[in-house]
Amino acid sequence: MMNPVTAPRSVVFVHGLWVHSDAWDPWLGLFEAAGYAPIAPAWPGEEGSVELTRANPGALAGRGIDEITAHYAQVIDGLPNPPVVIGHSFGGLIAQKLLAQGRAVAAVAIDPGQIKGVKPVPLAQVRAGLPILKRPRNKHRAVALTKRQFRFGFGNALSRDEADELFERWTIPGPGLPLFEASTANFKKVSPAAVDTRKADRGPLLMIAGGKDHTVPLKVVKAAHSLYRNSPATTDLEVFPDRGHSLVFDSKWREIADYTLAWLRRQAV
Repeated sequence: MMNPVTAPRSVVFVHGLWVHSDAWDPWLGLFEAAGYAPIAPAWPGEEGSVELTRANPGALAGRGIDEITAHYAQVIDGLPNPPVVIGHSFGGLIAQKLLAQGRAVAAVAIDPGQIKGVKPVPLAQVRAGLPILKRPRNKHRAVALTKRQFRFGFGNALSRDEADELFERWTIPGPGLPLFEASTANFKKVSPAAVDTRKADRGPLLMIAGGKDHTVPLKVVKAAHSLYRNSPATTDLEVFPDRGHSLVFDSKWREIADYTLAWLRRQAV
Protein backbone atom coordinates (compact mmCIF):
# COMPACT_ATOMS: atom_id res chain seq x y z
CA MET A 1 0.00 0.00 0.00
CA MET A 2 1.27 3.47 -0.89
CA ASN A 3 2.35 5.63 2.01
CA PRO A 4 -0.29 8.39 2.55
CA VAL A 5 2.52 10.87 3.12
CA THR A 6 4.12 10.21 -0.28
CA ALA A 7 0.99 9.38 -2.29
CA PRO A 8 -0.17 12.03 -4.78
CA ARG A 9 -2.94 14.24 -3.45
CA SER A 10 -6.32 12.67 -4.23
CA VAL A 11 -8.90 14.75 -6.10
CA VAL A 12 -12.54 13.73 -6.18
CA PHE A 13 -14.74 15.19 -8.91
CA VAL A 14 -18.48 15.34 -8.28
CA HIS A 15 -20.84 16.01 -11.16
CA GLY A 16 -24.29 17.56 -10.98
CA LEU A 17 -27.74 16.70 -12.22
CA TRP A 18 -28.30 15.52 -15.80
CA VAL A 19 -24.64 15.04 -16.74
CA HIS A 20 -22.72 11.75 -16.60
CA SER A 21 -19.55 11.46 -14.54
CA ASP A 22 -17.54 10.66 -17.70
CA ALA A 23 -17.85 14.33 -18.66
CA TRP A 24 -14.98 14.92 -16.18
CA ASP A 25 -12.57 12.78 -18.27
CA PRO A 26 -10.57 15.74 -19.72
CA TRP A 27 -10.10 17.11 -16.20
CA LEU A 28 -8.84 13.74 -14.96
CA GLY A 29 -6.09 13.70 -17.57
CA LEU A 30 -5.08 17.28 -16.83
CA PHE A 31 -4.96 16.76 -13.07
CA GLU A 32 -3.05 13.50 -13.36
CA ALA A 33 -0.45 15.27 -15.52
CA ALA A 34 -0.24 17.95 -12.82
CA GLY A 35 0.71 15.34 -10.21
CA TYR A 36 -2.64 14.62 -8.59
CA ALA A 37 -4.52 11.33 -8.27
CA PRO A 38 -7.98 12.21 -9.64
CA ILE A 39 -11.17 10.16 -9.73
CA ALA A 40 -14.72 10.96 -10.83
CA PRO A 41 -17.08 8.52 -9.08
CA ALA A 42 -20.61 8.15 -10.35
CA TRP A 43 -23.65 9.05 -8.28
CA PRO A 44 -25.38 6.11 -6.58
CA GLY A 45 -27.59 4.45 -9.16
CA GLU A 46 -25.63 5.82 -12.12
CA GLU A 47 -24.38 3.24 -14.60
CA GLY A 48 -20.90 3.10 -16.12
CA SER A 49 -21.84 4.82 -19.36
CA VAL A 50 -24.25 7.42 -20.66
CA GLU A 51 -26.09 4.81 -22.70
CA LEU A 52 -26.55 2.36 -19.84
CA THR A 53 -27.71 5.12 -17.48
CA ARG A 54 -30.28 6.32 -20.00
CA ALA A 55 -31.54 2.76 -20.30
CA ASN A 56 -32.04 2.39 -16.53
CA PRO A 57 -33.27 5.75 -15.18
CA GLY A 58 -35.18 4.15 -12.33
CA ALA A 59 -31.92 3.33 -10.54
CA LEU A 60 -31.40 7.08 -9.94
CA ALA A 61 -34.94 7.81 -8.77
CA GLY A 62 -35.34 9.03 -5.20
CA ARG A 63 -31.64 9.71 -4.59
CA GLY A 64 -31.34 12.80 -2.42
CA ILE A 65 -28.58 15.15 -1.31
CA ASP A 66 -27.81 13.28 1.92
CA GLU A 67 -27.55 9.91 0.18
CA ILE A 68 -25.32 11.28 -2.56
CA THR A 69 -23.10 13.06 -0.02
CA ALA A 70 -22.80 9.90 2.07
CA HIS A 71 -21.86 7.96 -1.06
CA TYR A 72 -18.96 10.32 -1.77
CA ALA A 73 -17.95 10.31 1.90
CA GLN A 74 -17.63 6.54 1.69
CA VAL A 75 -15.45 6.89 -1.42
CA ILE A 76 -13.25 9.40 0.41
CA ASP A 77 -12.87 7.05 3.38
CA GLY A 78 -11.11 4.59 1.06
CA LEU A 79 -8.55 7.07 -0.28
CA PRO A 80 -4.90 7.19 0.88
CA ASN A 81 -5.17 10.86 1.91
CA PRO A 82 -7.82 13.54 2.40
CA PRO A 83 -8.73 14.83 -1.05
CA VAL A 84 -9.49 18.02 -2.82
CA VAL A 85 -13.16 17.87 -3.83
CA ILE A 86 -14.24 19.64 -7.01
CA GLY A 87 -17.94 19.77 -7.77
CA HIS A 88 -20.15 21.24 -10.46
CA SER A 89 -23.78 22.30 -9.96
CA PHE A 90 -25.26 19.99 -7.29
CA GLY A 91 -21.78 18.52 -7.08
CA GLY A 92 -20.65 21.96 -5.92
CA LEU A 93 -23.19 21.85 -3.10
CA ILE A 94 -21.97 18.39 -2.13
CA ALA A 95 -18.34 19.59 -2.26
CA GLN A 96 -19.20 22.31 0.26
CA LYS A 97 -20.88 19.78 2.56
CA LEU A 98 -17.88 17.43 2.43
CA LEU A 99 -15.49 20.31 3.15
CA ALA A 100 -17.57 21.41 6.15
CA GLN A 101 -17.57 17.81 7.39
CA GLY A 102 -13.77 17.83 7.42
CA ARG A 103 -13.50 15.21 4.69
CA ALA A 104 -11.54 17.40 2.25
CA VAL A 105 -8.43 19.56 2.49
CA ALA A 106 -9.92 22.03 0.01
CA ALA A 107 -12.95 22.32 -2.24
CA VAL A 108 -13.93 24.00 -5.48
CA ALA A 109 -17.65 24.62 -6.05
CA ILE A 110 -18.37 25.50 -9.68
CA ASP A 111 -21.80 27.03 -10.35
CA PRO A 112 -22.86 25.29 -7.12
CA GLY A 113 -26.41 24.23 -6.41
CA GLN A 114 -28.32 26.51 -4.07
CA ILE A 115 -27.59 25.95 -0.37
CA LYS A 116 -29.92 26.78 2.51
CA GLY A 117 -29.83 30.49 3.28
CA VAL A 118 -29.51 31.70 -0.30
CA LYS A 119 -32.49 33.95 -0.94
CA PRO A 120 -32.30 35.30 -4.52
CA VAL A 121 -34.33 33.28 -7.02
CA PRO A 122 -33.68 34.86 -10.44
CA LEU A 123 -36.25 34.37 -13.18
CA ALA A 124 -33.81 32.39 -15.33
CA GLN A 125 -33.30 29.92 -12.48
CA VAL A 126 -37.06 29.55 -12.06
CA ARG A 127 -37.43 28.85 -15.77
CA ALA A 128 -34.58 26.31 -15.73
CA GLY A 129 -36.02 24.37 -12.80
CA LEU A 130 -39.74 24.71 -13.47
CA PRO A 131 -40.09 21.77 -15.88
CA ILE A 132 -39.08 19.47 -12.99
CA LEU A 133 -40.56 21.31 -10.01
CA LYS A 134 -44.01 21.93 -11.50
CA ARG A 135 -44.82 18.21 -11.28
CA PRO A 136 -44.70 17.03 -7.63
CA ARG A 137 -44.40 13.39 -8.68
CA ASN A 138 -40.96 14.21 -10.14
CA LYS A 139 -39.67 14.36 -6.55
CA HIS A 140 -39.59 10.56 -6.56
CA ARG A 141 -38.65 10.04 -10.21
CA ALA A 142 -35.60 10.36 -12.43
CA VAL A 143 -36.25 12.96 -15.10
CA ALA A 144 -34.41 13.72 -18.34
CA LEU A 145 -34.09 17.18 -19.85
CA THR A 146 -35.26 17.81 -23.39
CA LYS A 147 -32.79 19.23 -25.90
CA ARG A 148 -34.53 22.60 -25.66
CA GLN A 149 -34.38 22.61 -21.84
CA PHE A 150 -30.68 21.73 -21.95
CA ARG A 151 -29.94 24.57 -24.36
CA PHE A 152 -31.60 27.04 -22.00
CA GLY A 153 -30.22 25.69 -18.71
CA PHE A 154 -26.73 24.63 -19.79
CA GLY A 155 -25.94 25.73 -23.32
CA ASN A 156 -27.29 29.27 -23.59
CA ALA A 157 -23.74 30.72 -23.90
CA LEU A 158 -22.85 28.26 -26.68
CA SER A 159 -23.76 27.88 -30.33
CA ARG A 160 -26.83 25.73 -30.88
CA ASP A 161 -24.67 23.10 -32.59
CA GLU A 162 -22.32 22.79 -29.62
CA ALA A 163 -25.16 22.73 -27.11
CA ASP A 164 -26.92 19.99 -29.06
CA GLU A 165 -23.70 17.97 -29.37
CA LEU A 166 -23.12 18.15 -25.60
CA PHE A 167 -26.72 17.14 -24.98
CA GLU A 168 -26.32 14.02 -27.10
CA ARG A 169 -22.92 13.15 -25.64
CA TRP A 170 -23.31 13.66 -21.91
CA THR A 171 -26.87 14.06 -20.66
CA ILE A 172 -28.56 11.45 -18.50
CA PRO A 173 -31.75 11.39 -16.42
CA GLY A 174 -31.35 12.89 -12.97
CA PRO A 175 -33.24 12.35 -9.73
CA GLY A 176 -35.75 15.10 -9.08
CA LEU A 177 -35.35 14.90 -5.30
CA PRO A 178 -32.22 17.12 -4.92
CA LEU A 179 -33.92 19.92 -6.84
CA PHE A 180 -36.98 19.75 -4.57
CA GLU A 181 -34.75 19.63 -1.47
CA ALA A 182 -32.78 22.71 -2.49
CA SER A 183 -35.82 24.71 -3.61
CA THR A 184 -37.60 24.21 -0.25
CA ALA A 185 -34.51 24.47 1.99
CA ASN A 186 -35.32 27.94 3.33
CA PHE A 187 -38.75 26.79 4.44
CA LYS A 188 -37.46 23.93 6.59
CA LYS A 189 -35.68 24.04 9.92
CA VAL A 190 -33.51 21.09 8.91
CA SER A 191 -32.56 20.60 5.28
CA PRO A 192 -30.07 18.38 3.45
CA ALA A 193 -29.13 21.50 1.47
CA ALA A 194 -27.73 23.14 4.62
CA VAL A 195 -23.98 23.77 4.90
CA ASP A 196 -22.07 25.00 7.96
CA THR A 197 -20.82 28.26 6.44
CA ARG A 198 -19.49 29.57 9.76
CA LYS A 199 -16.99 26.75 10.29
CA ALA A 200 -13.54 28.17 11.03
CA ASP A 201 -11.33 25.07 10.97
CA ARG A 202 -11.94 23.95 7.41
CA GLY A 203 -9.81 24.01 4.31
CA PRO A 204 -9.98 26.71 1.63
CA LEU A 205 -12.99 27.00 -0.66
CA LEU A 206 -13.13 28.43 -4.17
CA MET A 207 -16.50 29.27 -5.68
CA ILE A 208 -16.66 29.76 -9.45
CA ALA A 209 -19.59 31.36 -11.25
CA GLY A 210 -20.54 31.69 -14.89
CA GLY A 211 -21.91 35.14 -15.61
CA LYS A 212 -24.39 33.82 -18.18
CA ASP A 213 -25.50 30.77 -16.19
CA HIS A 214 -29.27 30.24 -16.19
CA THR A 215 -29.38 27.18 -13.93
CA VAL A 216 -27.31 28.71 -11.11
CA PRO A 217 -27.17 32.43 -11.91
CA LEU A 218 -24.31 34.63 -10.74
CA LYS A 219 -26.54 36.30 -8.15
CA VAL A 220 -27.13 32.93 -6.50
CA VAL A 221 -23.41 32.10 -6.29
CA LYS A 222 -22.64 35.56 -4.89
CA ALA A 223 -25.35 35.10 -2.26
CA ALA A 224 -23.88 31.73 -1.27
CA HIS A 225 -20.40 33.25 -1.07
CA SER A 226 -21.70 35.99 1.24
CA LEU A 227 -23.00 33.37 3.69
CA TYR A 228 -19.35 32.51 4.45
CA ARG A 229 -18.52 36.06 5.59
CA ASN A 230 -18.44 35.03 9.26
CA SER A 231 -15.86 32.29 8.69
CA PRO A 232 -12.16 33.19 8.91
CA ALA A 233 -11.30 30.33 6.55
CA THR A 234 -10.38 31.17 2.95
CA THR A 235 -13.45 31.54 0.74
CA ASP A 236 -12.71 32.92 -2.71
CA LEU A 237 -15.02 33.78 -5.59
CA GLU A 238 -14.09 33.94 -9.27
CA VAL A 239 -16.49 34.96 -12.03
CA PHE A 240 -16.20 34.04 -15.70
CA PRO A 241 -18.58 36.59 -17.23
CA ASP A 242 -19.23 34.93 -20.59
CA ARG A 243 -19.73 31.34 -19.43
CA GLY A 244 -22.90 29.34 -18.87
CA HIS A 245 -23.69 26.22 -16.86
CA SER A 246 -21.81 23.96 -19.30
CA LEU A 247 -18.50 25.62 -18.41
CA VAL A 248 -16.80 22.47 -17.06
CA PHE A 249 -17.45 20.24 -20.08
CA ASP A 250 -17.88 22.48 -23.11
CA SER A 251 -15.12 23.43 -25.59
CA LYS A 252 -13.67 26.05 -23.20
CA TRP A 253 -13.45 23.75 -20.16
CA ARG A 254 -9.68 24.22 -20.00
CA GLU A 255 -10.08 27.87 -18.97
CA ILE A 256 -11.90 26.80 -15.81
CA ALA A 257 -9.60 23.84 -15.17
CA ASP A 258 -6.41 25.89 -15.49
CA TYR A 259 -7.74 28.52 -13.10
CA THR A 260 -8.71 25.80 -10.62
CA LEU A 261 -5.24 24.23 -10.76
CA ALA A 262 -3.56 27.60 -10.26
CA TRP A 263 -5.76 28.33 -7.26
CA LEU A 264 -4.97 24.94 -5.70
CA ARG A 265 -1.27 25.59 -6.11
CA ARG A 266 -1.67 28.92 -4.31
CA GLN A 267 -3.33 27.04 -1.45
CA ALA A 268 -0.43 24.55 -1.40
CA VAL A 269 -2.69 21.52 -1.72
